[in-house]
Amino acid sequence: MRVFATIAFCFAMPLFAGEWTQFRGPNSSGVSDEKNIPDDFGPSKNLVWKTALPPGHSSPVLTKTQIYVTAYEGDKILVIALDRASGRVLWRRDAPRPRKEGLHKASTPASPSAVTDGANVYAFFTDFGLISYGPDGNELWRMALGPFNNPMGMGSSPILTGNTLILNCDSESGSFMLAIDKKTGKTKWRIAREEFTRGFSTPLLWKPKDGPQQVLIAGSLKLMAYEVETGKPVWWINNLTWQLKPTPVMDGENIYVLGWAGESDMGQQEDVPDFAEVIKQWDTNKDGVLQKSEIQNPKLTKDWSAMDLDRDGVVNERDWKMYQARRKAVNAVVAAKLGGKGDMTEKSVLWRYYKSLPNVPSPLYYDGVVYLVKEGGIMTALDSKSGKVLKQGRLTGAPGDYFSSPVAVDGKIITISHEGKISIVKPGAEWETIRVMEMGEDVNATPAISDGKLYIRTHQHLYCFAKGA
Repeated sequence: MRVFATIAFCFAMPLFAGEWTQFRGPNSSGVSDEKNIPDDFGPSKNLVWKTALPPGHSSPVLTKTQIYVTAYEGDKILVIALDRASGRVLWRRDAPRPRKEGLHKASTPASPSAVTDGANVYAFFTDFGLISYGPDGNELWRMALGPFNNPMGMGSSPILTGNTLILNCDSESGSFMLAIDKKTGKTKWRIAREEFTRGFSTPLLWKPKDGPQQVLIAGSLKLMAYEVETGKPVWWINNLTWQLKPTPVMDGENIYVLGWAGESDMGQQEDVPDFAEVIKQWDTNKDGVLQKSEIQNPKLTKDWSAMDLDRDGVVNERDWKMYQARRKAVNAVVAAKLGGKGDMTEKSVLWRYYKSLPNVPSPLYYDGVVYLVKEGGIMTALDSKSGKVLKQGRLTGAPGDYFSSPVAVDGKIITISHEGKISIVKPGAEWETIRVMEMGEDVNATPAISDGKLYIRTHQHLYCFAKGA
């Protein structure tokens, strides 16, 4: 099974195997084929080096010789390059910052991870857009984007396939995805995603046996597959929840999409009347939209910010339909077969799991099991074929919040709580915690793995660990 999974990941991967060139490694899987990774480490054990960095929640991405991170310091937003061997900062560049957009209290101006082609780096910032630098820190090109109508700040990271850079930007209004020539910074295609509201999931790549490569993106209420070369929609899965933070994972045949959003757990759904009905009842000035003063339901006026998506002071038909769909949405892990044409919801969905769902951390697929890690240090192992719970329990000694996504390497799973407690877990239907270590610093970033080394970014430092260091 592990061999099959590795082959499947390689089939979809845009870059050379084994390298951690984007958020969460090869195709955002969180799985590394590295060996001899330490399972007992910390600030004073198996430490190769430690480098102080400005804060930022983005994860490190690696070339053969360098590490790239994004960060912020005062009013500056930064791209930083470090030497992999020593941890020495090679250069740091101030990206343009023409504005300061609203952010969730748990986010930062440097939350999306960069991506590298093995030499150059490509970074995305909520407060600017895209910018690219060469390995020596020379700016290659820039593309201003936004401002974005996302009250939480943008979270999706760019990805690469060949010479194409892909970025998804889902907001309350004006959502879009674009493909860019990585060499020139020129747009290859840009498609509107007006049916999607705010989202934070990073795109995946998938190559069917009998067709062109596709990019998959989990957004509000729907998973969409597009042709990489054209941006043309190919197939989709409906009935996701209304806000997607985690990035899905695949096993070569199936995809596992995790989504949790507020007030959408099973049993919290409600029927909201159609727009035509409420307009007939409440639109006293007959202008075809709803003013806040016209709505005679206190709950709806309290939810005004969730309805007036484009922030124009009125609720129009799109605003209302999105709110209506939001109130019907159900949080779940959705397992579905990859591929097809058009709406594949009925044909492809294999199972749904509704309980004990993480908010931010992405799921992990490893050796036939789907793992979830949520607040409180609760880990759930699901059988990938049936969705049956194999084991659910606490990571003993590692309670707290979780933002970092779990990773798997060398027959073990690594999780990190926001409070910096690292759990080494033996995977399987009867998973068990082997060891818990403490970083002594807060952690939001997902670890990176390459060349026998483990890289962990805290709020203050970037650490490199290796056996025998």
